[in-house]
Amino acid sequence: MAAPADLSKLRIDRGAAPAPVKRALGRNLIIFAAAVLVVAVTMVVLRARAVPMVQVATASASGAGGSGSGTSGATSVTANGYVVARTKASVSAKTAGRLAALGVSEGSYVHRGEIIARLDNADFQAAVAQAQANVATADATVIEATADRDQSERDAARIREIRERNPGLMSPQDLETSTSRAAAAAARFNAAVARKRFTGTVLRKDAEVGEVVAPSVGGGLTRGAVVTMADLSTLEVEVDVNEAYISRIANGRPARITLDAYPDTTFRGEVRQVVPTADRQRATVQVKVSILDRDPRILPEMGAKVDFLEPDLPRTAGAGAPKRTSVRVPSAALRSDGGASYVWLVRDGRLSKRPVTPGPVSGGFLEIRSGLSGGEQLLVGGVDAPAEGMRVKTQ
Repeated sequence: MAAPADLSKLRIDRGAAPAPVKRALGRNLIIFAAAVLVVAVTMVVLRARAVPMVQVATASASGAGGSGSGTSGATSVTANGYVVARTKASVSAKTAGRLAALGVSEGSYVHRGEIIARLDNADFQAAVAQAQANVATADATVIEATADRDQSERDAARIREIRERNPGLMSPQDLETSTSRAAAAAARFNAAVARKRFTGTVLRKDAEVGEVVAPSVGGGLTRGAVVTMADLSTLEVEVDVNEAYISRIANGRPARITLDAYPDTTFRGEVRQVVPTADRQRATVQVKVSILDRDPRILPEMGAKVDFLEPDLPRTAGAGAPKRTSVRVPSAALRSDGGASYVWLVRDGRLSKRPVTPGPVSGGFLEIRSGLSGGEQLLVGGVDAPAEGMRVKTQ
């Protein structure tokens, strides 16, 4: 009898994968790992090559103080303010009455002596003659003040010329007295002119026909003024200057005016008055700057920036004295950490940290007292977390 066949050799091993399948699986794992590695390397390279775009500003240097020739057009101080009209008035009635007629609107050009509005009351007709007499008196006062002012100015100029030629003939007190007399005469002239009616433009209507107007606001329909008007030829800019810099500003100092509405256009200005008082809360002093370039685009209450310029100074005997250099930078360039102030320099496309000693801020700019010499490119924006040696691109 023949032995039974061994069927165990015919068993299929289902746990072991065929050799081709193993090779394909290994090859796929290697390809996947290589792809992940390539993606990671690509991200690192792209991140390293991603150079941020930043905004920069140039540290400007100018001479300040000392003697010698000044730098024409160099900015000494910057301040922000608004355009105002030096001659401005709210036209109101001296007595209460109902407004019967209003002949102007916003933008109307009103000539001196022109009737703006009429009240519904015939009793005031008798006051016309008195008003005309007041105008005549004001005209006479202006003529007298003009003659007084002109004569005082001529006397002061003559005394100044004599003292320049021969200081021994005129004392400093004589020169000071004549100058003060001329200034007082000019003030009397300005006051006399201010008391007269003036030609100007209506800025705002404060009442409508049918409303009751009175010297003071009484509530309800009662209005205190009929219109508000101003002489646009007397427009000037009022700015608040940090008191730390007020010593660099004087009457007659040239200035450059830039309106917020027209940032690409500048207008010539001149310091008319440094108000002789300070604001203790803000530590500022108000300065009034006359606008020399008349332009119809300049309107009252417009925002403005004023750069006070350093005038050309004649050379004197002390011209060889060292002149202090002032470096001004935008306040956005200054950073601080733990009480230490510093700026980021942009050199050859990389950032470099530079410690500085700053001064007070005025008009968005500040003076760097040490650490910069002028002409450096400074980082002012575009990077939230700058670091030493970081690569950047400048706009």
